Amino acid sequence: MAGDPRFFQRTGPHSLATVVDAASAGMDADWAEAPPRRLMLHGIAPLAAAAEHDVTFCLNGRKHRPALAETAAAAVIVHADMKDLVPATAVAIVAADPLVAFSKVAALFHPQPPAKPGIHPSAVVAASATIDPAAEVGPLAVIGENVTIGPRSRIGALAAIGDGVRIGRDVRIGAQASVSHALIGDRVYIYPGARIGQEGFGFAVTAQGFHTVPQLGRVVIGDDVEVGANTTVDRGTLHDTVIGAGTRIDNLVQIAHNVQVGRSCVIVAQVGISGSTILEDHVVFAGQSAVAGHLRIGTGARIGAQAGVIADVPARSELLGSPAQPVKAFFREVATIRRWVKAGVRPASHGEPKTNSNPDPD
Repeated sequence: MAGDPRFFQRTGPHSLATVVDAASAGMDADWAEAPPRRLMLHGIAPLAAAAEHDVTFCLNGRKHRPALAETAAAAVIVHADMKDLVPATAVAIVAADPLVAFSKVAALFHPQPPAKPGIHPSAVVAASATIDPAAEVGPLAVIGENVTIGPRSRIGALAAIGDGVRIGRDVRIGAQASVSHALIGDRVYIYPGARIGQEGFGFAVTAQGFHTVPQLGRVVIGDDVEVGANTTVDRGTLHDTVIGAGTRIDNLVQIAHNVQVGRSCVIVAQVGISGSTILEDHVVFAGQSAVAGHLRIGTGARIGAQAGVIADVPARSELLGSPAQPVKAFFREVATIRRWVKAGVRPASHGEPKTNSNPDPD
């Protein structure tokens, strides 16, 4: 069930007009008269599971058409190209981006619970900390010396906020997260278990062994950033580690010391960004990809899943493979190898392919 009331706050029912306004969308002209606008919608649901009082959405694409044709929903958010496929029993809410519109409607029915102002009696808060009266500090949280926490921010249970950390407005720090040596902007969400601001992996090699290099930088996180569960963002050595405004970082990502992440980047699960690498704006790293240190990834570059980047990447490039290379070159190599395998060809000792006279089918 979408929006199980045991876990998610729920509002409604809402009129069709209210839903359309929330979606920043339009309505099919056939339904624009007053009576349909007073239609009451009770909740959101997936396309196939929606009931007669629900609102749902449909993305473009042939694979969604059967479910759209059979949906029992009272209203469907669709692109203009799909509105004629909406059943006659449903209202077509027309949006340029149905997923964005649906997310707004979902927030209407299931808004984020507001902060509960105050400090839980079990929290440990330094006397020098400045906590806005509208902020919430949860059970067993630890707030260090000279910490600043802005209005309506929420510090989850067992979270640890180190000395001197500055947290802006409407920030959410999840349960058991730790934040130190950091300046955090507004509307940031740091998910449970994330680690922000710990020492980076820096050491010198000597004849006697390893010598740890002090990590004297900070982590600076811009506005509207999300940092996923159990992700780690190390503080810088001498420069700061920076996460640009609007960036989304998934769970289990490693951001090393001195990394500079630009605005509105997307970094998917299990990605590793090595130290002092620069990601310009709008870069995408797909799952389990990685980049060596001291490189520059150009604006709008897209790095495919499990790719290994070992050289600078020009702006708007698309790379795959390990070592990473342009997408077309990667698939040409894959196609060539497949042809060799089908033909029973194996590389010769001097690099030239030759035919295997007795290929092993296994």
